[in-house]
Amino acid sequence: MRFRRAILGLLLWWGAMPIAARSQPDGSDAGVAPTELKLDVHKLQIVERDSGPVSYYRVVEEDGITMIRAEYRPPLETVTLGMEMPERVRKAAKLLRWRWRVRAFPEGADECKGGKSDSAAAVFVTFKRGLKYYILKYAWSLGAPKGTVCNQRRNIFLVRDTIIHESDGPVNTWITEQIDPKAEFVRHFGGSRGEVPDLVGIGLMTDGDQTHSRSEADYADFNVTI
Repeated sequence: MRFRRAILGLLLWWGAMPIAARSQPDGSDAGVAPTELKLDVHKLQIVERDSGPVSYYRVVEEDGITMIRAEYRPPLETVTLGMEMPERVRKAAKLLRWRWRVRAFPEGADECKGGKSDSAAAVFVTFKRGLKYYILKYAWSLGAPKGTVCNQRRNIFLVRDTIIHESDGPVNTWITEQIDPKAEFVRHFGGSRGEVPDLVGIGLMTDGDQTHSRSEADYADFNVTI
């Protein structure tokens, strides 16, 4: 799969509607108790313009956990899932959390190498200002060290970084992730917290089409603190 195709699908699928929010000039909230909002994984839908005809995702219940299970098999085309963020959190999100576990890594994959950029698991975090989209892709990959930033794109309509958020690691083991979306935006794209555009959507993708290999992961417990 070409990542440009993925981005086009995400841009066409995700919209952004600004909301009112009580905030300070630096983007922080004052005197407001944090609220945690659990995102329903049932609302993750196929990004049709970025996806092949056969979905390899399903919602499953296991040990009391509701999760998205991704089971890619070659020669299927890549499928991406996406969810719009609720309007009330787009400006107010302080933390984004999720859990994921890899069940099978695509063989020989390296997210940062052309022709091998498959991920056992990836989570997209998308912001929008005007007509411009800013995308952070957090990947769990084999080839590149944790913390590597690669596949950077910069143009008038799209800015994107890929971050190797987990590298290698045990299979069938849940890992909990937490990011501060505004801090991550500033770290990758500059500006200040008060200038961070709306957080408009999240997405996920497991693929193995470039390495022609099996790839599996589970995703659960997406939460936003506002």
